[in-house]
Amino acid sequence: MNDAAQHILAIYQRHAQTFAEQRSQTLVEQRWLEKLASLLPDAGNIVDVGCGNGQPIAGWFIRQGFQVTGVDGASAMLDRARQQFPAQRWIQQDMRKLSLGETFDGLLAWDSFFHLTHEDQRSMFDRFAEHSHAGSALMFTSGTDHGIAMGQFAGEPLFHASLAPDEYRALLATHGFAVIDMVQEDPHCAGHTVWLAQRVR
Repeated sequence: MNDAAQHILAIYQRHAQTFAEQRSQTLVEQRWLEKLASLLPDAGNIVDVGCGNGQPIAGWFIRQGFQVTGVDGASAMLDRARQQFPAQRWIQQDMRKLSLGETFDGLLAWDSFFHLTHEDQRSMFDRFAEHSHAGSALMFTSGTDHGIAMGQFAGEPLFHASLAPDEYRALLATHGFAVIDMVQEDPHCAGHTVWLAQRVR
């Protein structure tokens, strides 16, 4: 299982074109994006961790006037983001090593860090804290309980993992974040389990 987790970036690198073709542009996520945006200052800065090709989520924030820094480990995905949105900043980096030396008003990890192992997910909260300040908002998606689920993309096994809700809550609290909203398997968002939190200290 852990071996499958180590190959996530290679899968997206090999199949960036397939992802672009298959990724729905129907923005079922918009209600949640609006919730995140409501916690941010006008023209605030957002880091999109695991941004992929920038569509449709980073694109939505860009159209609302936010400044986006997109981070992804697959260069082929970022190439498409740069072509679409050359005025924004796109950085190739493994999210597990994220260290940009700055903080952001908003942090987003939508359908991205759930590809990490349990231990790597725990470590990501240090990364979130490092890149946030008091008032920063954080939104991410997860599974519904502690476990591992194997999916498939372009004929290759695709690793997913989740911590238990109580552990996510504890990690958020330890790193100074208060949960603003959380919905498991939101029927209005294609069944996503979504967390929205804000840093209070």
